[in-house]
Amino acid sequence: MSKQQTKTKVRTELRYPSNYNVIIFNDDFTPMDFVIRILVEIFNRNLNTAKDLTMLVHNKGSAIAGTYNHEIADQKCTEAIAISRASGHPLQLKVERVE
Repeated sequence: MSKQQTKTKVRTELRYPSNYNVIIFNDDFTPMDFVIRILVEIFNRNLNTAKDLTMLVHNKGSAIAGTYNHEIADQKCTEAIAISRASGHPLQLKVERVE
């Protein structure tokens, strides 16, 4: 009797984790100075970039505050919302996967 051998090939595909955008939305109540402060303190933007992003939010309705891996994006979004609520502002942010 002869033994039959089966050959199997294993294929491994490595992928980098997905990136996520933290999107900040315009509202009629949160002051621009506060949005700039959030962008500088939480999203590590320089003052000029923070001002430009704030104007983009004001004029277009939303802007990307930053792009991170999922855990960091979620943490920054949660932190920004918590600071906004503690300051009495209804600022809205959301985490969205980069396609």
